[in-house]
Amino acid sequence: MSLRRTAAALAASTVLCAVAAPVAAADESPSAQAPAQRDLPSGLYGKDDPQYDGVWRQSTALLAQDAVGVKPASKAVSWLTGQQCEDGSFASYRPDPTEACTAETVADVNATAAAVQALAALGGHGERVERAVQWLRLVQNDDGGWGFNPGSPSDANSVSVVIGALDAAGEDPAKALSAKGEKSPYDSLLGFQLGCDAGKGERGAFAYQPDEKGRLAANDDATAAAVLAARGEGLATGPGGEDGGGEDRGAPKALECDKGDKGVEDGAERTPAEAADAGAAYLTRVLEAGGGHLKSAMPGAEEQPDYGNTADAVIALAAGGHRDAAAKSLTWLEENLGSWDKATTSPAALGQLVLAARAAGGDPADFGGVNLVERLNATGPAPVHVPSGTDGGEDGGRQGAAEDGDDGSPVVWYLIGAGLAAGAGAGFLISMRKRRAR
Repeated sequence: MSLRRTAAALAASTVLCAVAAPVAAADESPSAQAPAQRDLPSGLYGKDDPQYDGVWRQSTALLAQDAVGVKPASKAVSWLTGQQCEDGSFASYRPDPTEACTAETVADVNATAAAVQALAALGGHGERVERAVQWLRLVQNDDGGWGFNPGSPSDANSVSVVIGALDAAGEDPAKALSAKGEKSPYDSLLGFQLGCDAGKGERGAFAYQPDEKGRLAANDDATAAAVLAARGEGLATGPGGEDGGGEDRGAPKALECDKGDKGVEDGAERTPAEAADAGAAYLTRVLEAGGGHLKSAMPGAEEQPDYGNTADAVIALAAGGHRDAAAKSLTWLEENLGSWDKATTSPAALGQLVLAARAAGGDPADFGGVNLVERLNATGPAPVHVPSGTDGGEDGGRQGAAEDGDDGSPVVWYLIGAGLAAGAGAGFLISMRKRRAR
C-alpha cells in the first residue's frame, strides 16, 4: 500500500510560526539491520542496508523519477554526486563521503555506469559524467568489456550497463576501443551470446560469463541486459529506443541456423542489432513458456517468478520495438504486483517497474491500480516537483520545500486561513511523509 501523507494544522493569533521535525528513528520498528539504519543519510532512497547497492538504487530511483518528469530533492542528487571519488569512479556505497577515496576503496563498475546514466539524464553534471566515463575507459579490459570491479573478467551485465552509460554520455560505444586489444564493448558483449552450436531452446541467449572451460550457459538476467545494450540503449529508454518511434516491429528474428552458415556461431559475424533480435527472440520464447514472466535463476532457490528480470526484459523488448511481447509481460507484472514484496518500499524495484511501464507504453501512475511514482517518491526525500497525473491527487503537480532548500526535508507549507491581510488568524498546514520501516 502506498504511503500516505499526514498533516497537522498549527495556528497562531498574532505570530506566524511553525516547526517541522524529521520523522524520528524511534518510530521505526526494530530489525536485524536497525543499527545500520539509524544513521542512513536523509538524501538516500530506501531503508535497507545500502552497503552493496546504495549508488545503484539511488541511480535507478533518480532515472525513473526523471523519466516521468519528477524533479527530485536536491539533497537526493547531492548524495549521489557526493559518492563519487576524485578519479571519477563510484564505490557501491561510501558511508562517509567526506573521507577521500583511497587504494582501499573498492570501485564498482556497475555503480559507476548507473550513476553516469542518472547524472546525464538529470543534466548539469557534465564534468562529473566526463570524469566517470574517463575512469570507465581507463579500466576497460582488452576484450573491450568490463567486469564488476576493475581488473576482473568481463561479464555481460557489466558490459551492458557501461554501454548504456556511454550512450547516455553522448559517446558511441562502437568507437570505445580498448587500449591494447582495440576491441569495442560490442565485441565483448557478443562474445557472450550462444549461437547455433547451442541447444535450439538456448540459441540467441546470453551467458553471464563463460565457465572455467569456456562454455556458455543461457542466463535470463544477462540476456535481458545484453539485448538492451546491443541496441546501444540505457535503462531509461523509451518505446522503440532513442528515436521514440514506438512502432511495433513484430516478433523478433531468431538465429537462422538451418543453412549451414557457420558464421552465425561466431559473435564476430553478427551485428549488434542482429544479436539483439536473436536475444529478444530467446526472451520471448522463455516469457511465453513461463506464462509472461521469467523464473528465478538463483542457485538452490525454489522455482518462482523473477519480477525484476521480467521488468528488465520488458524494457529490452520495448526498446527493440517488440511491443506486443513487451505488453504481455507488462500486463503480467501489473496483475502480480502484489506478490512482489520489493514493489512496496524498494527504490530499485520500483524504479525498474516505472521504467518498464514507461518503455512499454503503460501508466506508472496507474499500474494495476497502484501509483508506482508515488511509491517511489515515498522511499526518499520529497521531490521538488511532481507532474500532474503522477502524484495521485486531483490538483496536478505540487512543489516541495526540497527545492534548493536548507536541507531538502519533505515539508510543504500551505496557507489555509483567512484574514492574512491583517496579519492575524493565520495557520499553516505541514505535510510530512512518514517513512515506513522495512
